[in-house]
Amino acid sequence: MSDLDNVLQSFQLTETGPNTFRAPNAATGHNVVFGGQLLGQSIIAALAGHEDKRVMTLHTVFARAGRPDQDVDITVTPVNTGRSLASATVTISQGDRVCTQSSVLLTADDPDFIRHADPAPSVSGHGEFAPVGHLAGWEMRIVGDVDVNDPDLVGPPQLDVWSRWAGAPTGGGTDEALLAFASDGFLIATAMRPHLGVGQSQAHVSISTAVISHTITFHDRFDAGDWLLLSHHSPHAGNGRSYGRAAVFTEDGRLVASYVQDAMIRPISTGAKL
Repeated sequence: MSDLDNVLQSFQLTETGPNTFRAPNAATGHNVVFGGQLLGQSIIAALAGHEDKRVMTLHTVFARAGRPDQDVDITVTPVNTGRSLASATVTISQGDRVCTQSSVLLTADDPDFIRHADPAPSVSGHGEFAPVGHLAGWEMRIVGDVDVNDPDLVGPPQLDVWSRWAGAPTGGGTDEALLAFASDGFLIATAMRPHLGVGQSQAHVSISTAVISHTITFHDRFDAGDWLLLSHHSPHAGNGRSYGRAAVFTEDGRLVASYVQDAMIRPISTGAKL
């Protein structure tokens, strides 16, 4: 099984009762369930029974880390259902341990009345940079070949990443789920960039890092199997926390999604709890 298939399998939810599901975890090499997986599963679960709509916005609070060796249970609580909009709360847990709780807004698109969008940043194409990452099927290229693991490499709190899931199926919420999976992993590294002696390689070794909340809005339809530019910026870090935001563009410059993230970044200390 390829890494892409492994991620897609985690999006295959088994119905266990009315509005309840169970799902496996993707093997990503982490000692906790990867947050991007939980974002993707929340999207797929919220869409169940809403084939006429797509996910517009997902807002997730991360309560506790999940164990990768234990399936997750997913509960969907509908809030409202209309012709144009619907919403639900999605809770992912393991036993009595809540991992995430999300508010999800679904939409049936209307014809344009007004339209505008920010332009894509002027950066070189994905072919100019070396591949990075460890999941086969998820291709990533960091603009400028920035090494986010190097604590001695200092730069602005900006990080542009080309990303695609080569060969991924499309439709049914899969594109949104795969982009949500990808969106989880770069804003902490972006916040670390201006600080000498601080790098992603120190996460969970000497620095305690965790995503606290994540909100992603999908503006337009897209194909996660195509190259997307994820343009990240962290306007603030302090008090042991960081805040970052990102815009997602297609290769031809179309803005298709935006996301923001609150995270924890602090030295590891004995007895500290999230």
